[in-house]
Amino acid sequence: MGASASDIAAVTPASRDRYVDLLRVASLGTVIAGHWLMAAVSTDGIGNLLAVVPPLQVLTWALQVMPVFFFVGGFSHALSYRSLARRTEGPVYAAFLRARLRRLLRPTLVFVAVWTAVALAAQLLGGGGGRLSGAAFRLVTQPLWFIGIYLAMVALTPPLLKLHERHGWAAFGALAAAAAAVDLLRFAGGVPYAEFLNFAFVWLAVHQLGFLRADGQLRRPGALAAAGLAGAVALVAYGPYPLSMVGMPGEKVSNMAPPTLALLAHGIWLVGAVELLRTPAGAWLARPRVWRGVVVANGVAMTAFLWHLTAMLAVYAAQLGLGIALPEPAGAAWWAQVPVRFLAAAALTGVLVAIFRRFEAPAAGSTSSSGSGSGSGPRAALGTVLCLLGVLGLSTTGLGGLLEGHSATLIALPVTAPAAIGMALGGWLLVERSGTSRRVRLRG
Repeated sequence: MGASASDIAAVTPASRDRYVDLLRVASLGTVIAGHWLMAAVSTDGIGNLLAVVPPLQVLTWALQVMPVFFFVGGFSHALSYRSLARRTEGPVYAAFLRARLRRLLRPTLVFVAVWTAVALAAQLLGGGGGRLSGAAFRLVTQPLWFIGIYLAMVALTPPLLKLHERHGWAAFGALAAAAAAVDLLRFAGGVPYAEFLNFAFVWLAVHQLGFLRADGQLRRPGALAAAGLAGAVALVAYGPYPLSMVGMPGEKVSNMAPPTLALLAHGIWLVGAVELLRTPAGAWLARPRVWRGVVVANGVAMTAFLWHLTAMLAVYAAQLGLGIALPEPAGAAWWAQVPVRFLAAAALTGVLVAIFRRFEAPAAGSTSSSGSGSGSGPRAALGTVLCLLGVLGLSTTGLGGLLEGHSATLIALPVTAPAAIGMALGGWLLVERSGTSRRVRLRG
């Protein structure tokens, strides 16, 4: 039987960086609230509030906080990999991947399995082709892109950590320069598909900032925030970049898909800003009740993220089922319903978390599995690649049209939802079979 949140909080060592745990929870919580607010559901389908009311797009400069989560990921990955390397003889790459991927993929694959069953049942019963249901089957998997990118960060942590240890800020600078070069090829050179390279360069640069924090090299957060904000303002004002730091329907250029240099500058500003709050937040987190809350939230954060759109869609479905008309998005009646929708979605998310949280818990704290030898590392790497391609593919295709073979383009290749699910499952099995006979434990 696992320790309770109170037990974990009570034995937290003084050396624990509690602020990182708070940032992880706060960033995912902000994303969840943003998704609930942006979903402009009407009888015509599911739109985006920021497209309905364009002036609100400026809010994304504070509320687009995925860079903070990836920054925290870099910090945690550096500590975890180094800790495992100190405690394990021989290669640690496969063990590191298994431990990190289990925490991500177990709840993700359960989520995919449940929603695939729902989508198949709806289509077999003839209810999957409606305007709202079709939009729901597309929308519910879109946030999985974040899981796919995070998987890539986990897989690339060992080599990029070595680069950081050798070159420090220069390694970050090289990734940032590569992101700038990609945008030049995209906007000035018109090179096809070049922009997709920034899915790696932009997010890995933010991840690299987490390595710098882990080694105490973010010494001037105010200057970092100012430089990032100034860069983002200049790029949006004078470059080809849109105001919104999240994707907008129908826009020719998105700062998110694929990421741009403007989004990297935005991430730099956010990292500097949250680091400025580190000292005052530390005093607040020293309070036992506050820290217990953070511990509880950290234990279910991924489950809440996976299921929060399901809860929101259920709220709208219940509203329609009760015969309550859906008001025009952004109208007075729509805004009046926002607090009620938020409370209902939060309550339903809590119910879903209670049901599915067991899949987020570590599997007995062990990463052991069958198999050994030098092939375990490559097998784990191949499995990770398949997992991230499958998850990214599913975020692109959605779960509509499962029986019709609906496909979408992942970078330059067409992919169907069944193929994406198959890649994710196959990758998971490869990762699981990459184990050694050693038993290791990861923290952080």
